[in-house]
Amino acid sequence: MTKRILVTGASGCIGHYISESLIQETDYELYLLVRNTHKLQVDTQFRPGITVLQGDMQNISQLADLLPTIDVAVLTATAWGGEQTFDINVSKTIELLNLLDPVRCEQVIYFSTASVLDSNNQPLKEAGEIGTDYIRSKYECLQKIPQLAIAPKITTVFPTLVLGGDAKKPYSHLTSGIPEVTKYINLIRFLQADGSFHFIHGKDIASVVNYLIVNPPQEAAQRKFVLGQKRLTANQAIEQVCAYLSKKIYFRIPLSISLANIIIAVFRIQMADWDRFCMNYRHFTYDTVINPKSFGLPNYCATMSDVLKISGVERHKS
Repeated sequence: MTKRILVTGASGCIGHYISESLIQETDYELYLLVRNTHKLQVDTQFRPGITVLQGDMQNISQLADLLPTIDVAVLTATAWGGEQTFDINVSKTIELLNLLDPVRCEQVIYFSTASVLDSNNQPLKEAGEIGTDYIRSKYECLQKIPQLAIAPKITTVFPTLVLGGDAKKPYSHLTSGIPEVTKYINLIRFLQADGSFHFIHGKDIASVVNYLIVNPPQEAAQRKFVLGQKRLTANQAIEQVCAYLSKKIYFRIPLSISLANIIIAVFRIQMADWDRFCMNYRHFTYDTVINPKSFGLPNYCATMSDVLKISGVERHKS
């Protein structure tokens, strides 16, 4: 029997890549949940077996008949902020999980965020205490999931900085700003910053999701994955961008956190607690990250050169 796959948030950046991959590379029976069908730009006529469901997480009970028949649920839908954030990201997500059949459903791939984890891939208490509404809601949902009947079937993925978007897919917040940042490279190249991060492209996320659908983790301890390419320091990122744009670096001026804190105090700059925490924390990196290469699959976007090329930044030759 053909698997029935539900994808929530199918019209979002990550949702588009996952939906397109499942449509083009599998023969699963797909159910794509979107609030606005006009925002879904994947080819739903590519093959039979694709159903677009117009609906909202706030009205998830309307799918009470369908959800118990789902074999794999991929939950990317999220509220990024506003008064509905906790209702959608916690209450309605838990309601959806409870409507799935814990016997029939083979796996749930639930999208959280790496911002709720510390460097040891453990819950970061500050995320639950002073994070944005989005981050605190994701933290809270993570605390509730183990109590559910379907908990043993849930694979939680924690994307790091997400890249993606093109003419037929919405751009991630990060990707949309990259061409603008490169305009300031003549200044940025002379700055030295203490920080590090990971990133992951939507297409690579889709590759991992496809792999996990076919190869669900067998042990509870292996059901949490941080999605990201290898750790990159801020200075390495600047150097790689300069190499791509053929910009020489003659000297570097260190940016110190203590100086930043003095400037904030002198000019009485208002900062949210979470923003100040991030400024001091600086290294949003994780002990273990996975990407397509972790499963022997090709990476689509693994380097800063890939990022710039995919983002439409023209390469300069020296």
